[in-house]
Amino acid sequence: MEKSLKIAIKELNFFYRDFKALTDISLDVYAHEVTALIGPSGCGKSTMLRCLNRMNDLIPYSRVEGRILLNEQNICDPDVDVVSLRRRIGMVFQKPNPFPKSIFENVAYGMRVNGIKDKAYIAQQVETSIKAAALWDEVKDRIHESALGLSGGQQQRLCIARAMAVKPDVLLMDEPCSALDPIATQKIEELIHQLKKTYTIIIVTHNMQQAARVSDITAFFYLGKLIETDVTDTIFTRPKLKQTEDYITGRFG
Repeated sequence: MEKSLKIAIKELNFFYRDFKALTDISLDVYAHEVTALIGPSGCGKSTMLRCLNRMNDLIPYSRVEGRILLNEQNICDPDVDVVSLRRRIGMVFQKPNPFPKSIFENVAYGMRVNGIKDKAYIAQQVETSIKAAALWDEVKDRIHESALGLSGGQQQRLCIARAMAVKPDVLLMDEPCSALDPIATQKIEELIHQLKKTYTIIIVTHNMQQAARVSDITAFFYLGKLIETDVTDTIFTRPKLKQTEDYITGRFG
């Protein structure tokens, strides 16, 4: 089956004031695949992720050069509606960040912000999203109780449900399991396998075993540069570059 290009990053440079955090990044991301960004701390992988939904716009004195094409539209263009963009590109953060509201209202939040008022539609979409996040059976009897009463792993799956409720094209995940125990991590990883049938997923992870388990494509970053990208199995078993091999085998990083 022919792969469909979802995001094309072309010669991207990113600056915080005078510091160049990303240098000449070019990367293709295909629909219904999981692309993992790996590399040591401070190598630019989270910065790259935040370029994809313009979260870096919130940082004073930051600027971007180059292009990021989402379905062939350049999302770096100053005319792009950033609110609409973030609806199309959902994000799940490192630490679960549920709102101090009920489980139901957490998932309904994005729809309400986007002006949806149809109560039946909201209720249906909340249930669909929580089911898609593999959380429904655990919370269906307390859907109107505070989300803050959930475990860390449940909160993270709720945040994934919240991101899905507005029907994005792409899901970004910034180390989504780093604050979770192994059992919760396994549930999130199983969920990622399911979600790629519907979404294109880009995940930043410092856990190389996780990258090997969940991703189709792996991109290795070092000091703000994309060193090597390939099919995950190839990156982990026969990388082309010694620098990649040294990182994968734990010689540095």
